[in-house]
Amino acid sequence: MTGSLNGIRVVDVTASVAGPFTTQILGDLGADVVKVERPRTGDDTRSWGPPFWQEEAAAFLALNRNKRSLALDLKTPEGKEALRRLIARADIVVQNLRAGVFTDLGFGYDTLRELNPRLIFCDIGGYGPDGPMKDLPAYDPLMQAFSGLMSLTGEEGRPPVRIPASILDQGTAMWTVVAALDALRARDETGHGAHVQTSLLQTALMWLPIQLTGYLASGDLPRPLGSGTSTIVPYQAFPTRDGHLIVAAGNDNLWRRLCDAIERGDLADDPRFAGNPDRVRHRDELAAELSATLESKPTGEWQKILDGAGVPSTAIQTLDQVVSHPQVRATGALMPVPHPRIDDFTVVSTPFQHDGAYPGVRHVPPLLGEHSQEVLGELGYEQSEIAALADQGVITQHHR
Repeated sequence: MTGSLNGIRVVDVTASVAGPFTTQILGDLGADVVKVERPRTGDDTRSWGPPFWQEEAAAFLALNRNKRSLALDLKTPEGKEALRRLIARADIVVQNLRAGVFTDLGFGYDTLRELNPRLIFCDIGGYGPDGPMKDLPAYDPLMQAFSGLMSLTGEEGRPPVRIPASILDQGTAMWTVVAALDALRARDETGHGAHVQTSLLQTALMWLPIQLTGYLASGDLPRPLGSGTSTIVPYQAFPTRDGHLIVAAGNDNLWRRLCDAIERGDLADDPRFAGNPDRVRHRDELAAELSATLESKPTGEWQKILDGAGVPSTAIQTLDQVVSHPQVRATGALMPVPHPRIDDFTVVSTPFQHDGAYPGVRHVPPLLGEHSQEVLGELGYEQSEIAALADQGVITQHHR
C-alpha cells in the first residue's frame, strides 16, 4: 500500500509522545517524514526505559516508524539554515516544543509562511494557544488532572487514577492529523497553507462530551464509578470465582437476557430494576446482587453462558493474554516487520485497512542521525559541507 500522502514531505520537530505519534500516522499514510532531533541525545523517548529492545527504547520504537532521522543542532546558525532549507521544500511541519521555543529559534508561523506560503504548520500545545496558562508546560497526566478526566477514574473514596495509556497525547495526535488532512484538502482549492493549532486540554474536553453536557444540563457532578459508566447499568466489571468479568447489558432486552442466563429472573421482575433509569438510580443494590451471583462460577464458565445468551461480556485480560489471543492475531493488528538490529520486531498497526491491507512499514524507527547525510544531500549540500557540519557538531550521523 503506497499511501495517500505519497509525495508529501513532513518535517517533524517533536519529542515525547503527541508530536511523534502525529508524524508516525502521517508516515504510515505514505508521507516522507524527516525527524529533526538534537545531536547526541535525540528525542527524549530514546532514553525512556527500561524496557529496551536490543538496546533501543521500546517507547521510541513504538512512536517513530516510517521516518528518517536528521540530527541537527538548531542553536547554531548552520543548523537553522539547514532547517530553513528543509522547511522551504516541505508540505507540513509539526512541532511540540515547549511554548515559545520554536518561535524564539526563528521559526514562528509568520516567518515560515513567508518562507513557504503553501506550508501547513501544525502547532501542538498543552493548555491551548490562548489564555493565562498558554505558556505553561503540560504533560498527559497533568492534562488528565486539569481537565477533570482524572476526577472520573478509579473508585469513589479512593485515590485518583491516571489512565495508563497516554490517551491525551495520542488523542491530540489524531486530531492534529485530522486537521492536517483538512488543511491539505483546503490547500488543493486555495493554494495556501494554514496554521493548525491543537492542544492536550482541548482533546481532553473533547473526550468528555457526555459528561460535560450532563453536568451542564443537571448541575450534578458525576462521580468515579470504577469500571462502570454513569448512564447505563449494568455496564461494568463484576467479580467471579477466579477473576473479573465485564458485563455490558446496554438496553432492557439485554438486561432480561442477562437475568435469564444467570437464573435471576427475580431481578428482571424487581421494579427497582425495571428500566435503565431505574437501574441507574439503584446501581449499588443491583451491583451487589449481580456480584453475589457471578462469584459462584469461574470467569470462563460465565463467559460461555453469556455468549450463548447473546449478552455482551468479556474477561479482563492481561497483555500476555491479549497478544496471544486468536482474535487479536486474526486482525493483523500486531505486524511482524524485518529489522536490521532487532529479532522478531513487531509493530502495532495503524488501525485501519484499505482493501484488506494495513499501511505498511517502509522504515523501521531510525537510529539517531541515521539519515543526516542523505537528507542534507537532497537539500543540495555537498559531501564536503556535510563533513564540515559533522566536524563542528552541528549534525550527528548514524549515532546509536
